[in-house]
Amino acid sequence: MTHQPLPELINQAQQLLTQIRQHPQYKKLQIDCDVTVGDVSQFFNTLQWSATAGTVDTSRAEFFQ
Repeated sequence: MTHQPLPELINQAQQLLTQIRQHPQYKKLQIDCDVTVGDVSQFFNTLQWSATAGTVDTSRAEFFQ
């Protein structure tokens, strides 16, 4: 099974989050929760930095154990 590179997936998620944030229907919602769209955006920024800062070798079998 082939996978898209993690940084590419994160970028796609960030683009979707931007589209959601700008959507008129989203802007009308009155959501009261502990996690905001800003929190999710910050998470993706941190994840993107972590994913590109170092390369994790997932080719070794021990990685999945």
